[in-house]
Amino acid sequence: MTTRDATVAALVRTSRRLSRSVAALRFGGVVAAVYNPLDYARTPHEMYLAMARPRPRALFLGMNPGPYGMAQTGVPFGEVAAVREFLGIDASVKRPRQEHAKRPIEGFACSRSEVSGRRFWGLMAAEFATRSAFFARAFVWNWCPLAFMTESGANLTPDKLPRAEQDAVGEACDEALRAVVSALNPTMIIGVGAFASDRAREALRVSVPAIDLPIATVLHPSPASPAANRGWDAAARKQLVACGFLRDA
Repeated sequence: MTTRDATVAALVRTSRRLSRSVAALRFGGVVAAVYNPLDYARTPHEMYLAMARPRPRALFLGMNPGPYGMAQTGVPFGEVAAVREFLGIDASVKRPRQEHAKRPIEGFACSRSEVSGRRFWGLMAAEFATRSAFFARAFVWNWCPLAFMTESGANLTPDKLPRAEQDAVGEACDEALRAVVSALNPTMIIGVGAFASDRAREALRVSVPAIDLPIATVLHPSPASPAANRGWDAAARKQLVACGFLRDA
């Protein structure tokens, strides 16, 4: 088995273990539905994992799936067009066990564009000539694989869960992140948004032994961020140059 094959195999094991761990969790309160794309979108998800390379320059860390991104395709920041065109992935997606009427899972037939995914992968496509060039330098992982929805269908991020539920999610997701870092052996972590950077610091701090990696932050591309709507590409590129991931133009 090559080093690359071993890396991919370790990522697949970690993903499947994480999927089982979070599937056993229970959520109440305002959470009306929970989607686990590591389960129902496993085929495209593992096609994505197979693109990983050992020892990338950076591991990008997102928060959790968006309703029109990873929730549809199984790929972090996985806007359908970006996943199909830049990553070359197009595969069948099953239906989640519990589906919210206002958030149907259509997989690659989904016609809605996720702004965060379009911005993130659009920048990477502009900076790297091919997907192979990108994966030789980076990999992307979402800290939490679950998408949470309220009764109205509104997206609920993990930091808005009750404390006990946050802790249960955090235990499973931090363990998986440490396993991903061990499998990939990146030289740095770049949190997409402050939440992801904070989770990375906490997960690596409590590792035994502690994992000492530089952790940078790039502005989250969500349209909910006024700063991101004032020119995310330029702001993100400046941050990625400052942390050493991209070279100055």
